[in-house]
Amino acid sequence: MNLMAHLTILDRKLVRDLGRLWAQILAVALVMACGVATLVLSLGAYRSLEETRATFYDRYRFADVFASAERAPMRLADRIANIPGVARSQFRIVRSVVIDVEGMREPASGIAVSLPDHGEPALNRLYVRSGRLPLPGRQNEIAVIESFAKAHGFGPGDAFSAILNGRKQKLTITGVVLSPEYVYAIGPGDIVPTPSRFAVFFMPRSALEGLFDMDGAFNDVALSLRSGAQTQDVMDRVDRLLEPFGGRAARARKDQTSNAFLDSELTELKAMAFVIPPIFLFVAAFLVNMILSRLIALEREQIGLLKAVGYGRMPIAWHYSKLVIAMAFVGLAIGSAAGAWLGRGMAELYSKFFSFPFLVFRESPDLYAIAGFVTVGAALAGAARAIFAIVALPPAVAMRPPAPVRYRRLPGAANMLKSVVSPTTTMAMRHLMRWPLRAGLTTLGISFSVALLVTAWFSTGSINFMIETLFYRAERQDATIAFFDRKAPSALDDARHLPGTIRAEPFRQEPAILRNGQYERQISIEGLPPDSDLTKVLDIDLNHVTLPSGGLLLSERVADVLHLRPGDMATLELIAQNHRVVQAPVSAVVQSYIGLSVYMDLDALHRLAGDGERLSGVRVSVDANALPALYRTIKETPAVGSISLLDNSRLQFRRTIEDNITIMTTVYIVLAVIITFGVIYNSARIQLAEHARELASLRVLGFTRGEASSVLLIELAILIALAQPLGWILGYGFSWSVVQGFDSDLFRIPLVIEPSTFAKASLVVMAAGIVSSLIVRRRVDRLDLVRVLKTRE
Repeated sequence: MNLMAHLTILDRKLVRDLGRLWAQILAVALVMACGVATLVLSLGAYRSLEETRATFYDRYRFADVFASAERAPMRLADRIANIPGVARSQFRIVRSVVIDVEGMREPASGIAVSLPDHGEPALNRLYVRSGRLPLPGRQNEIAVIESFAKAHGFGPGDAFSAILNGRKQKLTITGVVLSPEYVYAIGPGDIVPTPSRFAVFFMPRSALEGLFDMDGAFNDVALSLRSGAQTQDVMDRVDRLLEPFGGRAARARKDQTSNAFLDSELTELKAMAFVIPPIFLFVAAFLVNMILSRLIALEREQIGLLKAVGYGRMPIAWHYSKLVIAMAFVGLAIGSAAGAWLGRGMAELYSKFFSFPFLVFRESPDLYAIAGFVTVGAALAGAARAIFAIVALPPAVAMRPPAPVRYRRLPGAANMLKSVVSPTTTMAMRHLMRWPLRAGLTTLGISFSVALLVTAWFSTGSINFMIETLFYRAERQDATIAFFDRKAPSALDDARHLPGTIRAEPFRQEPAILRNGQYERQISIEGLPPDSDLTKVLDIDLNHVTLPSGGLLLSERVADVLHLRPGDMATLELIAQNHRVVQAPVSAVVQSYIGLSVYMDLDALHRLAGDGERLSGVRVSVDANALPALYRTIKETPAVGSISLLDNSRLQFRRTIEDNITIMTTVYIVLAVIITFGVIYNSARIQLAEHARELASLRVLGFTRGEASSVLLIELAILIALAQPLGWILGYGFSWSVVQGFDSDLFRIPLVIEPSTFAKASLVVMAAGIVSSLIVRRRVDRLDLVRVLKTRE
């Protein structure tokens, strides 16, 4: 009471309005809160991930350029280091290995990376989480990345075995480390990280030199560049120097696998910040306009009286603006708290996929300032028309009631419905047609709920379709065995004699730069036998394609980025063949959801490469009962560089995707229900205020409560029904945008929306609409007939 005494008259009215309209204000504030939460979540997570990455890269000197070769002499190091623009250089030994972990039946894949015998690496330094780095001269000491150590519960002092250049050796862990080069550590043949089956470990250079016969040589180069250096120019010079030694095309940081996945995630977060919040703020602005327009209409005479006693336009406009700002602040408070909570959860989720020394959700003040500015701005924009309209009225005009609403006959076919539908339905239809803009915006608001749910649930169908295509129609093998070095065709016979092998098919991978005019991409051409059964190449319609005798089969992504079509001639620079340049025709465009795929007949690829029949590996189909024996043999086979198991990849992919989809779907359902409740509840409250006299009259004339309230409920039902097809269309558009956002050189998601997805989205929205309508119906049942009928129109 004492506080109220110190308030101005208009502020006292503001407090009473807030108390009287608290339910509607809360409904609008929750919609605003959704926009704020998604804005805080997406921008906060983007900043956290970007700044954590930048800090980690800077402190631990992540390289700008990467290159590899078969075996290059160390005398070449000075020439590479002296290339104009190079600031630092690191020359390493990097080799693929097969790992045997005690207690794990399947073999794992790994990468062995050399460390300088003295001092820290010049680039790609290691963050030591526990223990220490291996000491020079210790042949069996290693430091292993944290993801693999966590997956097996390893720590300093634990050990596992690995096949190093044909020799099985027991390795003792001295330290658990993180590397900026393997923030997102994904193994060969995998689509998502499988920490238990992929390790990166680091050994002193002197140890790896002896194991892999690399004394005085290197096969991997990492460079950092000076500010202003031309990356492409440096890469071209490196390629020329490494070419005689089996050099492969240098890659910039943006094409490095781990960094590319991080870039993809950052792009998705940025898109989320610019797509989702505007939807909620648009709906909130519409609801604010609807509520304020009705409130001002009801208080029209009071406003006229205030003007008559001396209140100017600005105080009155500021009074209603404060009501809107208060509404926005409630949404801002709820949304900020929810966004921060979700952001911390997002950071925890990211820590499972990305290996950083730390990853904390960054709650900077300017983030909340941006959210506040956008939210208050959207709310005031929604209220501007209603406020300007009333403050412009002269006092005498404002004190007169508005002109009565004029209703007209229903047009054409709608008028004929009167003989079919009940009088209450006719009343509902007339009211909708009297306010077509408001009805249209209400329908649009509800349709956004449907669209959000379609967008959330479509991914389930798309991922299932993707899994079916990848793991059952295209890739049908049980295991893919990659050789340590290219082998003669006789290696295929050896593979056929592996335990339990039912079928074995060879493949060859030839690294190349594919060009079409100014467009180019570094790819790997995969040669397959023409009668391949374990690997099927599928066309755009997912039908099996027979490999032509001489042409290239390009995946849709490769064809699009290089602007190539069937019949075109493509230029190929064969990296492993001394960068020899050849040409080949494009025979067809095929479907592939992973990477940049290019296929060719195996014999045709042998002829194109010009170095005879050489195999990169084999795909095998194996009797399930013989898998343990196969795994034991692989662990003892020196020629095997890595092995990927299709069942493991599929299960890990499905598990990872399903976890993410469950989280995303839950969030989207909550957001959709809030939008539905906010739109329908406020629409129903406004309609109740406008229809109160009519409904009370119906009750006095003998209509039951159900019959009287049906006018309101039928109107809401029509709006909800009209919103469904519009929501399906918007949902399809949003889903298409999501698919386009994921479209990259790394992977693509097919756009597959099952009919059940539309049905589930509509059912959830209709259920939320029914609950919202029933809440308002209780108010209809409790109408004070005498008071309502005394109200002036």
